[in-house]
Amino acid sequence: MLAKTDWAHLIPHQGTMCLLDAVLAWDDVSIHAISESHADADHPLRGECGLHAVHLAEYGAQAMAVHGALRARERGVTEARPGRLVSLRDVMLAVEYVDAAGGHLDVHAECLYADDAGAQYAFRVEQRGRLLASGRAAVIHSGF
Repeated sequence: MLAKTDWAHLIPHQGTMCLLDAVLAWDDVSIHAISESHADADHPLRGECGLHAVHLAEYGAQAMAVHGALRARERGVTEARPGRLVSLRDVMLAVEYVDAAGGHLDVHAECLYADDAGAQYAFRVEQRGRLLASGRAAVIHSGF
């Protein structure tokens, strides 16, 4: 397991907007992270009714960022590389709001394609084995 202190400096998401807590497992193609930030009363994306499931795409995008940063670190890159989320596809939401008391979130991302200009991933977010959201996301890196 990799604690947030091991990788948080490698991604552009900081403070309360860094939504993931730890990386349970990762390899060259995929990552499994966990988070309990959805239960925070001061969550930056929370509305009056709670955290809307559409925001789980941000959890997937952050798993992508952490995965890309961990892969880059293996190649000697130690600075955060900003990117821009440019596309969400095939997003499916199984709930309207995330259950704040339902336990931690399991955030999975699988790299479908990556190069210096950007990447495309499939993601899914689960809670206690129940699929809450899934989809594909694409990011381009600044300067391209």
